[in-house]
Amino acid sequence: MRLGCVTAVSVTTGAFSTSARTRAWIAAAVFVLLSTPHISAAIAGDVPELEGYRTDDYRAPVPLTLKGARTIDADDAEKIVREGRALFVDVYPRAKKPPNLPKGTIWRDPTHMSMKGAHWLPNVGYGVLSDEFEDYFKTRLATLTENDPARPVVFFCQRNCWMSWNAAKRALEWGYTDVLWFSEGTDAWQEHGFDLVKVEPVP
Repeated sequence: MRLGCVTAVSVTTGAFSTSARTRAWIAAAVFVLLSTPHISAAIAGDVPELEGYRTDDYRAPVPLTLKGARTIDADDAEKIVREGRALFVDVYPRAKKPPNLPKGTIWRDPTHMSMKGAHWLPNVGYGVLSDEFEDYFKTRLATLTENDPARPVVFFCQRNCWMSWNAAKRALEWGYTDVLWFSEGTDAWQEHGFDLVKVEPVP
């Protein structure tokens, strides 16, 4: 990573005292660290869990935990995939067709890439679900788990995505007993060296 802001400080600190120069270097380094998404939350402090669901600003630092669920990282996810028992559920939202498209415009959903073998249940991670999407989520989850609330289910999205936290929390409230939350999702999976594949929404 180029630390451009740090280089600028080193060039212009000739007139600084030793302590001032040190403070400038520290400030620049902290800025760079906070600008890196995967460690900014750790530097800024833990994000508290909510009593209810997150209903806005879904792409923001998330808590480290979800009460009742087990939070996993990419190493854990790899092991769970190899074991083959758990259901992986991607809750990344599906892009909506823009309104008022010019007549004759053909709308194609953007391609969504996910973990191989994962089931994509789009739009079920919002804090408030319509009756339609709540029914979709509940019935598809029951079908995928073969009506077994003890089946391990891993919910994920991307890094700093509250939708996977919401979806996992909702599954817990519906009585699923082995809920896992892959909080860094597809970002960490790719960084771990694994490819993503094109997936289609569960009908």
